[in-house]
Amino acid sequence: MRSTSPEEKSEQPEAGSSKQPVEEAGTQSREELSGEEDGNEGMDEDSGLGFGMDPEGFAGEKVVKPLTPEALAAFKAAQERAGVIYISRIPPGMRPAKVRHLMSAYGEVGRVYLQQEDPKRAYLRRKFTSTKKPHFTEGWVEFKDKKVARSVAEMLNAQPIGGKKGSRWRDDIWTMKYLPKFKWNMLTEQVAHEAAVHTAKLRVELSQSRAEQQEYLRNVETARVLEKRAEKKREKGEEFELKPVNVKKRPRGEAAGGEQKKKKAKSDVPLDSVLSSVF
Repeated sequence: MRSTSPEEKSEQPEAGSSKQPVEEAGTQSREELSGEEDGNEGMDEDSGLGFGMDPEGFAGEKVVKPLTPEALAAFKAAQERAGVIYISRIPPGMRPAKVRHLMSAYGEVGRVYLQQEDPKRAYLRRKFTSTKKPHFTEGWVEFKDKKVARSVAEMLNAQPIGGKKGSRWRDDIWTMKYLPKFKWNMLTEQVAHEAAVHTAKLRVELSQSRAEQQEYLRNVETARVLEKRAEKKREKGEEFELKPVNVKKRPRGEAAGGEQKKKKAKSDVPLDSVLSSVF
């Protein structure tokens, strides 16, 4: 049997305490991890990152810088120099990108807007034809220089589009007009106004259809009740007759006119008294 020296005895841990260093190391590592997680959460909250997001792939919050007076003046000057032409007919199948490409050959083009066809017409066209892409009916093209816009409209109006032989719109005719003193913000306001009017019309139509539906259901319920009463009367051997009710309604115009006449007569009384006292 091997004998142990006093130095080896001092180096060996006591019985029952062999797991203590491992447990201390485990608690220390857990505390460090929890501290790191708390630090990461605090960093995410401070930097605007959500939990679990990678800081390296975050470009930062988008900041919209206000326009300086110089930039605003330059923008207004560019808007004053710009000119807009109106195209009353867009060839079938032509998209905004194609219009921009064709107009760019004559000058620097700013913004392009094409109006889509009516939704009902588009639905019928997609239903009964093979063309499923949207069609456009009219358009507006903005040139950076109003002189260029005027010359382009005068030069291309009532002229064929042209292009390579066999191209789709080679024989189509341009119909365009230069709009003097017309700016792009006027177009956006007009489009927004038309959209609001269309929404209001839809709202009115929906309310009318809802009222008609409620009136129809009310009439159906009334007819059912009357039919039930008539059936009970017939079972008892009595006759059931419907008495028509005549409701006299005065037109709104007449009512309003009568009220206006009364108001006018009342207003004439003090005026006559004043005139009689003066003269």
